[in-house]
Amino acid sequence: MQAELMTQGTKIQELLGLTQSPVAIAFRETAPSDIPRVTAPAPAGCGYWKLAGEGQSFYTEASDHYTCPVGAHTHGVDLPPQVAAELNGLVQTMVGLQYLTMADIPMIPRRQDTFRVALYAPMAKATFAPDLILIRGTVRQLMLLAEAAQAAGIAGGHPTMGRPTCAVLPETLQSGQTSSSFGCIGNRVYTGLGDDEGYYTIPGAKLAAIVATLSIITEANRQLEAFHRSRAGTAAPLAS
Repeated sequence: MQAELMTQGTKIQELLGLTQSPVAIAFRETAPSDIPRVTAPAPAGCGYWKLAGEGQSFYTEASDHYTCPVGAHTHGVDLPPQVAAELNGLVQTMVGLQYLTMADIPMIPRRQDTFRVALYAPMAKATFAPDLILIRGTVRQLMLLAEAAQAAGIAGGHPTMGRPTCAVLPETLQSGQTSSSFGCIGNRVYTGLGDDEGYYTIPGAKLAAIVATLSIITEANRQLEAFHRSRAGTAAPLAS
């Protein structure tokens, strides 16, 4: 498994030209013996994506997500009263700003299983079977992933998600299909997500299908780009 993930992770990163590694994520009942716990809680749960994308392997416990009430909610973390009150206060602030409505809240995807531990690792270094793969990339890179998912028959039917970004994880876990997110302002602050970047998630069980079609899709796009550039260069100029 580890060798296969290394091959697949390296292939995805090379085909797309990613600057950060695809991130393997899994939710488990107990912590593995070969992965350390994160050294300190991140200000937001999506901060763990950044750490893993930059090369770190670790696991988190429920309390490591208390600093991010919204992320804790989407991940299925049982919140102690103080953190639950913070979540309610944050929701009320967002509603007051007309950022969302109370009717939006039940529609936000959320893990239904009780949170125990979450495992994070660069995909090529993961020693566990991932529940899903999270990819951070430019719009062009995500375009290729979306086309590969369509070709493989596993593209999700929901529109690209927005706030909160972390809801893209339970969306993929529950649907068994790929999902995409434009990100949200909190995620952009905590992860440094670029204005031209977003996220794409792939169910771990469907990873091989994506990798198989991604090679075909990237080569097809390379040839089609050459064709369209040649055609654009010979086309009559648009009237001014």
